[in-house]
Amino acid sequence: MDVKEYIQGLVKRAHAAQKIAEGHDQKRVDELTAAVAWFTMKEDFRRKAAQMLVDESKMGVVESKFVKIYNKSKGAFSQMKDDKSVGLVEDDPVRRLMKFVKPMGVLGAILPVTNGEATPIVKALWAMKTRNAIILAPHPKGKATCKYIADYIRSVLKKYNAPEDLVIAIDPEQVSVESSQELMKQVDFVVATGGTPMVREAYSSGTPTIGVGTGNVSTYIDPSAALDDTADKIKRSKMFDNGSSCSSENAAVVHKDIYDAMLTAFEKAGAFIIRDGSAEKAKLQKTIWPQWPEKNVLNRDIPAANVAKIAELAGISIPEDRSFIIVEENGGIGKQFPFTGEKLSVIVTMIKANSFEDALDKMEAILEYQGKGHSCGMHHNGKDEMVSKMAMRLKVSRMMVNQPHTLANSGGWINGMPNTMSLGCSTWGHNSTGNNLTWRDVVNYTVVSKPFDTPIQPKDEDLFSAELRAATL
Repeated sequence: MDVKEYIQGLVKRAHAAQKIAEGHDQKRVDELTAAVAWFTMKEDFRRKAAQMLVDESKMGVVESKFVKIYNKSKGAFSQMKDDKSVGLVEDDPVRRLMKFVKPMGVLGAILPVTNGEATPIVKALWAMKTRNAIILAPHPKGKATCKYIADYIRSVLKKYNAPEDLVIAIDPEQVSVESSQELMKQVDFVVATGGTPMVREAYSSGTPTIGVGTGNVSTYIDPSAALDDTADKIKRSKMFDNGSSCSSENAAVVHKDIYDAMLTAFEKAGAFIIRDGSAEKAKLQKTIWPQWPEKNVLNRDIPAANVAKIAELAGISIPEDRSFIIVEENGGIGKQFPFTGEKLSVIVTMIKANSFEDALDKMEAILEYQGKGHSCGMHHNGKDEMVSKMAMRLKVSRMMVNQPHTLANSGGWINGMPNTMSLGCSTWGHNSTGNNLTWRDVVNYTVVSKPFDTPIQPKDEDLFSAELRAATL
């Protein structure tokens, strides 16, 4: 059986299941969504899925993944629980408009390996909520884990007498670039969460697609910030799943007045400091980007590696009590200074800023190099005018203030951000949306319009000023 025929078989099964789900009422939808959320929060399942992915991918931290599954399953469900997703969802008697929500059909989900434990669950919850079916296309390094998760969710559906084929994973022996490409051609809608090349492939598939962009988060640390607390937040963010999240801080842009004090705070929090111009920095750079300066491509062994592994690869000595790495980079920003790019690891680049304005300049330059449209942050205890100024200037879709980025950007218990595993980066990041993607991004709507009893047209004087109405060209 060739790839095209194999995928056709999956899509046919998914369509048959989706036709049944399309007849579900809101009560049935909510029953199945709750069941999938509840059972994926079970400790034994989470432990096995987390351990499987670490063993299979050789990336990340079991405990982080164990916690991540719980928080994302519960978080995503808690935010969709009371949402109406069947039939009439809006009725505006003034404008005489009604909006009806409908499923798209069969979704194709392209999954990353870094979050291969939680992403398939959240996407499955979207499918249950929207009466869609979903086919999961995992990264090759996470294919066995994805199959286990999908089969587990299918067992939940079977228990509740729902079509198991509402959730299908590509079989491990069939996982390949070719099968993902074929899936994207045959489904009704693609949700692409993964590396930039695969997201671009999805946009080129000819199928309607929603994708995400590259991360490279920078955060500004102001003199008004509580330094020890800030260091702790960044540490917790970077250590969660060994910094593999696209939301983790890649650069800390620090005001010159507290630069040395911030270095001390980071060291106190458990950082190993690598200074500008040191042999250690040169070795680390060569290890992370072995093809530099020809190509700024990450060494595949670096993402989600812990400090000990990175030290071993780089041939540098780091004490066992150090849990993350701070690397100074005050020579410049951009391709010639690769530490200012995304590292997907427990490494944070530290950059000195002469002022808040200079910090904005540097953060802007970082985004121009990598990560435009994704996210940025600020740690301060000052005026909200600073927050507004950064938000107005930087081309990002989300900005976290006084929060650990990894634990905040995609939603959590500490803020009101929509809970997701997929972060749009707006047109700045070559995406069609800047949303934290949710179930609302995988539905169709029909809007019904009824006529007014008498036409309503506003008067010109109610729309335009007297000065404008008197103006001539």
